[in-house]
Amino acid sequence: MKTLSSDIIKKIVDVAGKNNVLFTKEEKIPYKNDASYIQGLLPELVIMPENADQIASVLKICSSNGVNVTVRSGGTALTGSSVLQYPGILINTMKMDKILDLNLSSRYVVCQPGVRLDKLNEYLKKYNFFYPPDPASSRASTVGGSISTNAGGLRAVKYGATKEWVLGAEFVTGNGNIITTGEYTLKRSAGYDITALLIGSEGTLGVLTKAILKIEPLPEESGRILSFFRDISEVGMAISDVKNAGITPLIAEFMDLQTVDSIRDRMNIDIPEYTQFLLMIDIDSTKKSLNDKMIQAEEIIKKYSSDIIVITDKGKMDEIYNARKGAYSSLLKQRENDKQIVIIGDLIVPASELPDTMKEIRRKIDEHKIKATLFGHIGDGNIHANIFAENTVDGMKIVDELQMEIARIAISHRGCVSAEHGIGTEKNILLYEEYRKKNSLYTLELMKNIKNVFDPENIMNRGKIFYEKQD
Repeated sequence: MKTLSSDIIKKIVDVAGKNNVLFTKEEKIPYKNDASYIQGLLPELVIMPENADQIASVLKICSSNGVNVTVRSGGTALTGSSVLQYPGILINTMKMDKILDLNLSSRYVVCQPGVRLDKLNEYLKKYNFFYPPDPASSRASTVGGSISTNAGGLRAVKYGATKEWVLGAEFVTGNGNIITTGEYTLKRSAGYDITALLIGSEGTLGVLTKAILKIEPLPEESGRILSFFRDISEVGMAISDVKNAGITPLIAEFMDLQTVDSIRDRMNIDIPEYTQFLLMIDIDSTKKSLNDKMIQAEEIIKKYSSDIIVITDKGKMDEIYNARKGAYSSLLKQRENDKQIVIIGDLIVPASELPDTMKEIRRKIDEHKIKATLFGHIGDGNIHANIFAENTVDGMKIVDELQMEIARIAISHRGCVSAEHGIGTEKNILLYEEYRKKNSLYTLELMKNIKNVFDPENIMNRGKIFYEKQD
């Protein structure tokens, strides 16, 4: 592996500040991994900048000298997007963790990339506001990371993904230029929407240093309906009828029995013996109208489920909500041995296609005789197929084959290979397959051309989104 010269290291340290650089192997080892199963290379340096100027100076040096750069914040990526695929340095934005401005009348907040999402919402709650994007890792995930992958979460059925909530940004391109994009306003018509281009770019274009985010008033009241089913088709019809009645849930989640079993103790509710799927719907409204909406939704669901639990107690709702957000980590307890890993899949289809898609995915899993659980955001058609895999060459080959077959199922139902986790290194071949099936491979060429404008030396997060054969 080619190492950095002492001259380049000195230049980087001089502009970043010695106190903002990690040198020793012990300090750098945690950065070989993120929340995915993918292990990266050990960074030659880890830079922890305090501002955009330091980042710009570092990137100018790296661009001039062909030094590869990987960007990271909370390290919660599930597709390997924040670990090194090629030798180089890593920029960690966690020191940039300040909330810079809040305007309630215009409904925006300005943040640095290292602000954790739960901390942001704790801050906004004091003013009776919140930031809607809600990935399961919100305790650890950050503004920068969630923008880089266009994160979604449990509330996406009502509020959409992160792209709906970013008004503007400050951004350092791969060659060290600091740019500002977007506005502080809800509407703008000012040429190409560069802000939208940065969302989901996974560090391949540069480094986000500031974000202007839309915020919403907290709902007055909310309630939860849990219902139990034998068949996924009934779950799909129940949520479809609720939405067709004009009720847009705040949350609409499904879990198969294996997932339910993994969090059963934490949910602390009675599960009927026949249960194969659980549907969790949250409805929010004004204090005056919530009860009427809850009754209406319950009556609709009763057509498909004979067992329904209605919960309005805030403490109990929080208990179940936290259990659902911890479903992935709870599945780790079902591993057959310590070496087995759980790979959390992420695909999406139109909500109307979800029941048929689920059945086809389950058949494909059974054909491979591999253990996998299914849960996800049924309101927007997002499925997480969680595959229990042996972390060996042969074991991962089986997983790769299954992932491709599941991806093709989603594509055949007018879906996408990634809903909210990004592409990283795990899904770049799947992304190629999606565009191949759509007869639109030139779209990937356009993306590469755009990357070349932002990052002409191709140093930013190489190997992510686009598949590259290494030398």
